Amino acid sequence: MAILDRSTELKNLDANGQRPNILENRLLTQIYDKPSLRTRLSFNAAMIHLGGQSEFFTASEAGFDGRESLPDIARVVSSISDAVVLRTFSQKRVDEFAAVSQCPVINGLSDEFHPCQALTDFLTIREELGGFTGQHLVYVGDGNNVAASLAIVAAMLGVSMTVACPTGFEICEEVLAAIGQRYSKFSFRQTNDIANAVKDATIIYTDVWASMGQEGEAEVRRKVFAGYQVNEELMSKAPSACRFMHDLPARRGLEVTDGVMDGPQSIVFQQAENRMHLAKGLLAWLIVRSS
Repeated sequence: MAILDRSTELKNLDANGQRPNILENRLLTQIYDKPSLRTRLSFNAAMIHLGGQSEFFTASEAGFDGRESLPDIARVVSSISDAVVLRTFSQKRVDEFAAVSQCPVINGLSDEFHPCQALTDFLTIREELGGFTGQHLVYVGDGNNVAASLAIVAAMLGVSMTVACPTGFEICEEVLAAIGQRYSKFSFRQTNDIANAVKDATIIYTDVWASMGQEGEAEVRRKVFAGYQVNEELMSKAPSACRFMHDLPARRGLEVTDGVMDGPQSIVFQQAENRMHLAKGLLAWLIVRSS
């Protein structure tokens, strides 16, 4: 909540033309295995808006290709930076880097989690729907890294969540067990019945059927997920006040139709803009707090 509140505060200031230099002379270093539009741009903009600077390296430029050991890279980068964003295929790489880092390490996306996206999503839900009480998030599609992070944050905030997906594509049981152990009152279920899942949804959320690194599975996944498209017919089964969300990039015509993406219930592009506002709040909270 502290991160969300800080993000909202800085967004409101920005709307009034105020960008406080609270990160002046601070440096963010970003190291990416995977290509990015929103993550890289949002963190760059966040540092500039708050008076700081950002440096970017591909994984090979940073030495993740084996030129140096990961702990050595982490010690050097973190001794010079005020925060680090890693966007990588391997959650293990994030964990190992953070274990020896001298500064905060932000997971910009890994194969298991996408926490900044989930924080952004709940920032957007609070803005659009006025709070978290009584919200029911229905995630339609692959139980991937985005779904896992949404479940974690939903549990923390007391938001009920349903995942509608084909058998075999549920959220990892290990993740759900960890959530259940810490948040025993979390209202969560997984189902194959998509129509029933959305009947009392306040938010319907979807993601691509094949994520980066799964391109070889795209055709198989297209057939498996064919019945899990978010289209106008599905939206009509939910309450009229229900909102639609997608973390982008979207494969229009696959997991979602143009009519839903561009329709009156969509808050997708508000969600995308909020990546920057969340990045500002997160960086301000982490760097100022750790200094």
